[in-house]
Amino acid sequence: MDLRRKLPTRPPSSSSTKSAVDRSTSPVPKASDALPLPLYLTNGIFFTLFFSVAYYLLHRWRDKIRSSTPLHVVTLSELAAIVSLIASFIYLLGFFGIDFVQSFIATSPRGDDCDEVDDSFDTVAEQSKDFINMKDPNYIINTKDPNYSYLLSEDDEQIVNEVVRGSVPSYSLESKLGDCFRAASVRRRALERATGRSLVGLPLDGFDYEAILGQCCEMPVGYVQLPVGIAGPLLLNGCEYMVPMATTEGCLVASANRGCKAIFSSGGATVILLKDGMTRAPVVRFATSERASQLKFFLEDAVNFDTLSVVFNKSSRFARLQNIRCSIAGKNLYIRFTCSTGDAMGMNMVSKGVQNVLDFLQNDFPDMDVIGISGNFCSDKKPAAVNWIEGRGKSVVCEAVVTEDVVKKVLKTTVPALVELNMLKNLTGSAVAGALGGFNAHAANIVSAVFIATGQDPAQNIESSHCITMMEAVNNGKDLHVSVTMPSIEVGTVGGGTQLASQSACLNLLGAKGSNRESPGSNARLLATVVAGSVLAGELSLMSAIAAGQLVKSHMKYNRSNRDIASTV
Repeated sequence: MDLRRKLPTRPPSSSSTKSAVDRSTSPVPKASDALPLPLYLTNGIFFTLFFSVAYYLLHRWRDKIRSSTPLHVVTLSELAAIVSLIASFIYLLGFFGIDFVQSFIATSPRGDDCDEVDDSFDTVAEQSKDFINMKDPNYIINTKDPNYSYLLSEDDEQIVNEVVRGSVPSYSLESKLGDCFRAASVRRRALERATGRSLVGLPLDGFDYEAILGQCCEMPVGYVQLPVGIAGPLLLNGCEYMVPMATTEGCLVASANRGCKAIFSSGGATVILLKDGMTRAPVVRFATSERASQLKFFLEDAVNFDTLSVVFNKSSRFARLQNIRCSIAGKNLYIRFTCSTGDAMGMNMVSKGVQNVLDFLQNDFPDMDVIGISGNFCSDKKPAAVNWIEGRGKSVVCEAVVTEDVVKKVLKTTVPALVELNMLKNLTGSAVAGALGGFNAHAANIVSAVFIATGQDPAQNIESSHCITMMEAVNNGKDLHVSVTMPSIEVGTVGGGTQLASQSACLNLLGAKGSNRESPGSNARLLATVVAGSVLAGELSLMSAIAAGQLVKSHMKYNRSNRDIASTV
């Protein structure tokens, strides 16, 4: 379908087509281009005129006051001076605001110019269509597709062309237009024209772009849909939870749901929070290793901790410094700060506190060179032994005793088979592979799905999925004791993606939405325990499927689509 048929334009008149094309291809004149003088000379004349007549009028005003002459009585020379002052002021204002004036004129045509602007728009639309076809002959805009429901006005089409030409930066559209949805629509159309590729299928409507401005995502052109499934009820510490999981992997929600059923049927699981502290570790450098050691001793001395805590805790009413650990590499010192962060995940909070301490230390250690606010000793979004050993975020252990009857009827396997598989797969197999924090079957699967559903940072799945799964026979070998130990679950219930409508709804389903005013931090801790309980359910079900030889069969049944993809294109 011709792209122009769905744009609100009228056919160009033959008398104005040529002038419109000329304007669309010629550069926009600057203010001084209309004057037969160099730019610097024109500016100098108007600057001189402005200050000269201003001085003259002030001098005449003083004389009239001294002689008691009414100020409204003006001579011809004074009238000329007033006119010159106004004219020079208008020129200077127009010169320094010329970009704004030109953009305003370009997007708001008036009077007789409207006909010519419309003609120019038709020409630009034709050129854009030709450009798309030149880039990709197979490029087709399916206007019947429900995801391609946005139609742009002529003003927006003009802005699209400016974005494609590079005269308007794509990142500035929100501030320029003052409408986040309109900005996303314009950016999306400009992207299609610049690349010659269609974005049909990527939804645009039905999303609150205001909610992500300045906090979640820059330069949006749409949003990605992910299905959310529910596993549960998950019985933890006597309370039931329905766990939202956002994933595109078949069998995952069904498997976690089966694990929840096995735990529920056996009386539930017990979950314990061991630690709660986010970390940030800057790296500083000195001239010698001796000076770096002096700072290390100072920071780790208990006598100085109270002073440092006061400085650190000024960053937030929820931030509370817990401990400081240092590590030296030559003359470089890595300082690992740990603090509580309330219901926030807390990276920004702890970073502000660290900056306060570094500024304070600069007084006693003026030779300290701060290389970076993060020196990877934290360690954030990377597998690291320090997180596996010391913990980061929430450290949680969750356990359950699954009865022999449930193992046989629900999990379709036996207790000895699970114990043996866990030892050879999760423990020995992971050791052979040289795993770091990966002594589990698929903790990352569950963590990622819950993280995405509840608005967590998906990249922090790396350290949050550190997990060791243990299984052993109890009660004379009849029942199964299963546990997961996760030292670094990094979650929050305020800030970031947790404020978006869909993610907020999932948090509300768990009873962990927003901040808890009565007990700050309890909502985030609850979310961490639900993550650990969900991982326990997922580990139990997957290990049972492998032990029973059901893994391939179940994935072929639930994770394979018979849909004819070719017929939907």
